Amino acid sequence: MLKNYLWGYVQKQPVQFSFQLDISPHETRKKRTGVFEVRFCPVKLRSPDRLKESDGFNVYAVYATEINVPEGEYPISWMLLTTEKVESISSAKTILRWYSYRWLIEEYHKILKSGCQVESYRLAGNSMEVLLGFLTTISADLLRMTYLHRTQPESPADEIFTSVQIKVLKAKSLSRKKPKSVDTIKDAIEAIARLGGYLEHRRKTPIGITVLWRGWLELMSLCEGWELRETF
Repeated sequence: MLKNYLWGYVQKQPVQFSFQLDISPHETRKKRTGVFEVRFCPVKLRSPDRLKESDGFNVYAVYATEINVPEGEYPISWMLLTTEKVESISSAKTILRWYSYRWLIEEYHKILKSGCQVESYRLAGNSMEVLLGFLTTISADLLRMTYLHRTQPESPADEIFTSVQIKVLKAKSLSRKKPKSVDTIKDAIEAIARLGGYLEHRRKTPIGITVLWRGWLELMSLCEGWELRETF
């Protein structure tokens, strides 16, 4: 049987389609719009030597690689292996879309661990389950906020915040020496970050998860007081 290395074999396959992707800035790269070429094909992977009776594993490879990379930047490439059938452009796009959710999932767990500090609690049994139910909901809220802050900063704040939350943020803003608008998602999230201790004179420093978490809890407390005031 002819033996091939995975990367070399897949790279010899014809390009099936291409797509564009907005690439976020990183410590080692600048923000850019990348163009990717995609190849896909079935492959049979050799099984580990310890699995004496195994005849290998049949999977599909979806290989996306960036082309026309700007000078000084490194090309991005993904080699995705899946047991899902990939026999059309549509199915290959589905695999790539699923993989793109990886960053959201990683960000969610980062928020749960670093922002909500779930590992710092020493609870057992039902108590931990109740706490996780509370923290996972907050983590999802924070994930949504950070995502929209990055992708739709100028959208109206009322798309994700309640009327009470906006009223409280406006009231807190008016109490400052230099009141600021909270009309957009960007403005509202920066106002929440200030509640958590975000220092505006450090504008080049991105809003951290811990600061946003503290600000969100403070906003929840203020909203509860606001609603009680309106009730009585």
